[in-house]
Amino acid sequence: MAPIPTPPAEPQDSPDGYVGLDAPSAERLARERGWSTVRSLPPGAIITMEYRVGRLNFEVREGRVARAWKG
Repeated sequence: MAPIPTPPAEPQDSPDGYVGLDAPSAERLARERGWSTVRSLPPGAIITMEYRVGRLNFEVREGRVARAWKG
């Protein structure tokens, strides 16, 4: 039987640190810190809720990150 693959570790980075930043700067910073996927969403966007290791989500209002979360 093949071994179960181990997902890569997520960056040791708090999503709360992105709140208040302008969206382009927050996305650039997140990629520099090692997030493999960065997703910017408008308020109230309908999204799938599956957890993806290495993904950082931003809710963007008026060009600024209003909320950030992993997965």
